[in-house]
Amino acid sequence: MAVDPAELKGRKLGRVLTKLGKVSREQVHQALEVQKTRKELLGKLLIEMGICKPTDVAEGLAGQAGIAYADLSNFSLGDDLKDVIPAENIRQYEVVPIEFNPTSKRLKIAMKTPDNFRAVDDLRVLMGFNVEAVVADPSIVDALIKKHFSKVESVTDVVSSLAADKKFDALVGRNDQSIDLDQMADLANDNQVIKLLNLVLMQAIKDKASDIHFEPFENEFKMRYRIDGVLYEMVPPPKQLGPAITSRIKVMANLDIAERRLPQDGRIELTVSGKPVDLRIAILPTIHGESCVMRVLDRGNVELSLDRIGLRQDDYDKFSKLITRPNGIVTVTGPTGSGKTTTLYAALAKLNDIETKILTVEDPVEYDIDGLCQCQVNEDAGLTFAKALRSFLRQDPDVILVGEIRDLETAQIAVQASLTGHLVLSTLHTNDAPSSVIRLVDLGMEPFLLTATIEGIVAQRLVRTVCPKCKEYYEPKEEELMELGLMPNQVVGKRFARGRGCDNCNKSGYRGRMALFEIMAMDDEMREMIMKNANTTLLRSHARKRGMRSLRESGMLAIYEGQTTIDEVVRETLSEED
Repeated sequence: MAVDPAELKGRKLGRVLTKLGKVSREQVHQALEVQKTRKELLGKLLIEMGICKPTDVAEGLAGQAGIAYADLSNFSLGDDLKDVIPAENIRQYEVVPIEFNPTSKRLKIAMKTPDNFRAVDDLRVLMGFNVEAVVADPSIVDALIKKHFSKVESVTDVVSSLAADKKFDALVGRNDQSIDLDQMADLANDNQVIKLLNLVLMQAIKDKASDIHFEPFENEFKMRYRIDGVLYEMVPPPKQLGPAITSRIKVMANLDIAERRLPQDGRIELTVSGKPVDLRIAILPTIHGESCVMRVLDRGNVELSLDRIGLRQDDYDKFSKLITRPNGIVTVTGPTGSGKTTTLYAALAKLNDIETKILTVEDPVEYDIDGLCQCQVNEDAGLTFAKALRSFLRQDPDVILVGEIRDLETAQIAVQASLTGHLVLSTLHTNDAPSSVIRLVDLGMEPFLLTATIEGIVAQRLVRTVCPKCKEYYEPKEEELMELGLMPNQVVGKRFARGRGCDNCNKSGYRGRMALFEIMAMDDEMREMIMKNANTTLLRSHARKRGMRSLRESGMLAIYEGQTTIDEVVRETLSEED
């Protein structure tokens, strides 16, 4: 007689197996006696002792979790189930569909272990189905996956299939506004559209893309990835599929698919290869339809250790000294996408211990870090950087992170926090470290307050690194060297690297990125110069005399070490005046 899994949930495995009629109490006690000396899991012992079969233990573990067990020994996977979930997701989550009702969108999946909760949650988000899970014999699940879902489908395959699908022909020549809401909802839940989007997401995360772009134009719909700071175009789907793809993204992010006139922002949380991934969604109406950009925040890919972000030993020592001061302001500056957030998180990771209270206000909170009290700006509700920072002062913090100093009020409260004994970390948008001082003065800060609180400024850029699989050394032409301000006689004995281009780097010659740093620590003479309203050129000259390595100089060291190329350093440090 079948036992309701709800009656078994939370019970000890021995009692569950007894209730299921798989073992007797005496056999459980026998195994428990052996366990006292073996220190093995009870289920493993029961199998080794020949008391239970592996399938019995699997059923018991399922019951313990309150999940039904399915005997798939005579199960045959019908053709109607083979396209319900993309094969990529089947292999990733190690599940198989065993029942599907297309009308109610109710899907039943069989999984190998009862603790595969992320599979259920992620498939609900990815597929938009009401997902119910059961546990089955792992060997049968593996066999079904191998037999029916081993073929690797590509984005190109699905795009070709969609282009041949006649049901989308009715959308040709129509814009977003002319498609009614019911039709838009049907498009968003189409299995082929879901499959395409899932493959795009999986490929983007696999290739370590930072952003995914979906862009409508007059005669085409483009999909592009940004990898290592550069956009690469994918195989474009038929233009008429643009509204369906955008609507699917809206459904996944819990946005309003009926709203096509205003920008919308949302978020999707997934687990890919066991790692949490956040997708930040931004929808923008354009004259040819809605444009969508997904920012990929791969928590498993971010490096939050200060000694792993690319600081040279002398820069590491300088930066460590700055962030371990009891009070003061340390800012990291650079354009959007230059790695400022990663550097600040790495600094907080070094400071994060049981004795230190750390508060952050960010827009948005990019990574959820244990041990940090993190607050997200919500301007619609009136929660700004300045308002959060003012509240922080009543929270007894040791260290405060302000996502960005973007106005005078925020700067003034940051100074106040520093003067009252707190270490404040923040970011600015300037080209280099010396110009950050001028930026704060331009915001309206009094020079005497800056000299009393600013301890150091870090400027940084990201440059692409040469692909290790196709790296080659060459002798650069004189014109290339002149872009760096060098002559051939100045680089005698130096080696220069570049990538030929291979499959590992998508024929680009580059794979990954590294940071270039410029660290300016304040001293008494520089403080005096700021009080006298010294310009950026004078501040930079003094800092370099005191040992500051400029961004261009950091880049040249990376070139000589074969890590990056002349083109990359010239491109990212072009605005620097030597």
